[in-house]
Amino acid sequence: MSHSWQMNNMDTRFTLKFLADKDGQLLREALAQWQISKRALTAIKFEGGLLTVNGLEQNVRYPLHIGDQVEVKFPPEEKSEGLTIEYGKLSVIYEDEALLVLDKPAHQSTIPSREHPTKSIANDVCGYFEQQGLASTVHVVTRLDRDTSGLLCIAKHAHIHHLMGLAQRLGNVSREYEAIVHGHLAEDWQSIIAPIGRKDSSIIEREVREDGQYAHTDVTVLKRFAVEGEPMTHIRLKLHTGRTHQIRVHMSYVGHPLIGDDLYGGSRKHINRQALHCVSLSLQHPLTKDIMYFTSSLKDDMQQILNN
Repeated sequence: MSHSWQMNNMDTRFTLKFLADKDGQLLREALAQWQISKRALTAIKFEGGLLTVNGLEQNVRYPLHIGDQVEVKFPPEEKSEGLTIEYGKLSVIYEDEALLVLDKPAHQSTIPSREHPTKSIANDVCGYFEQQGLASTVHVVTRLDRDTSGLLCIAKHAHIHHLMGLAQRLGNVSREYEAIVHGHLAEDWQSIIAPIGRKDSSIIEREVREDGQYAHTDVTVLKRFAVEGEPMTHIRLKLHTGRTHQIRVHMSYVGHPLIGDDLYGGSRKHINRQALHCVSLSLQHPLTKDIMYFTSSLKDDMQQILNN
């Protein structure tokens, strides 16, 4: 199997091209092998997509021959209702026809919420896509809390989002963070495995609880230091699962809440947000299958604490 993707000025629909490698295989079976979801096929059929073999439109029951050129045109996407198009500044680390990797500042939501309905990354990406003439909406692959800074990944199309979801379940998307926490951690390395669920008394707060979802975080100490006599530790964290507030909850659970994280027991004396930054993101590209690795430096507010 080989494939490529294209966008052209005449047709803004996302298009994938494949080369058939089995005689007699039904187009439906080949599309499943190429990881085109049933949902995508339904959208292609009813929402303005197109399936062609050697340039001629065919249905999914068409029998393929080795060397047939299959083209899949996905329908244009419409943004979610309530997602306002805005044109804020984006810090683009990497971009191609499939993926957008951004460096998110602190104090900006990834997606709109009731408290912050505008000025999110998603709002700005909608505007960015519109300026590119891209018939797509925002598909967040790796999300960050509003006050967490660093790398996040967005898929430019529903099919790419589907492929990235499969990759995440296989462990082919990896993120590492750096944080500054209260106190000195006793061990240079530890693995925290503790289930996380929503706190009964809050719609926002999470906690470690027996009936929670499995959550696993590895913690490596980078530096133990003190600011104005207060002990702190600079740590690096690897996520094996992606639960809401996972790092914040786990570090609070082991008695070392993040500096600035007043929701989970941290103090805001030295910084006005949780001191947490996504420093690295590695993934397998959903189309080329190349392994890609991105890094991001700590923001000034965290760096300032470390320099004290």
